[in-house]
Amino acid sequence: MSSFYDYSVTKRDGSALPMSDFRGKVVLVVNTATGCGFTPQYKDLESIYEEFHDRGLEILDIPCNQFAGQTPGTDEEVHAFCTLKYNTKFDQMKKSEVNGENALDLYKYLKSRKTFEGFGGGKKAAFMSAMLEKIDPDYRNSAEIKWNFTKFLIDRNGNVVRRFEPTEDMENVRAAVSELI
Repeated sequence: MSSFYDYSVTKRDGSALPMSDFRGKVVLVVNTATGCGFTPQYKDLESIYEEFHDRGLEILDIPCNQFAGQTPGTDEEVHAFCTLKYNTKFDQMKKSEVNGENALDLYKYLKSRKTFEGFGGGKKAAFMSAMLEKIDPDYRNSAEIKWNFTKFLIDRNGNVVRRFEPTEDMENVRAAVSELI
């Protein structure tokens, strides 16, 4: 498989959601968590969704529990949390893995197109670097997802155009989406 549109993910109800359903749309794919320091990004994601959805933006929310167990609960509990706490209108998919042997094929593809380029500057970036250095001193040299709320931006033609680490300012994410809409 060599195109974004060749993949699918599993919805909360167990049915498949083919990426080909998003042809002609701008898609932001994000691995999320309900108990993470970055969880408040749901507010920004919902704001971006509300601003651009009618003009062709879709957000693909893939909850993941691989990072310090910060997404406990069932798929329905994750969905209830998102809709009640952050009033999200975009749906959450089935909880899935983004790294390792059981990683979604979609994530293997996304990581092959946009690798890790660093956390940028600032306190959050320094904290993430220090934490990951303890877990994996060579973390900088792999395309693996480093933490919750890593985002991939896909244009209307299915090209993976950007990767945003969780430390990225959400206004930069908004601006990048705006450029593609």
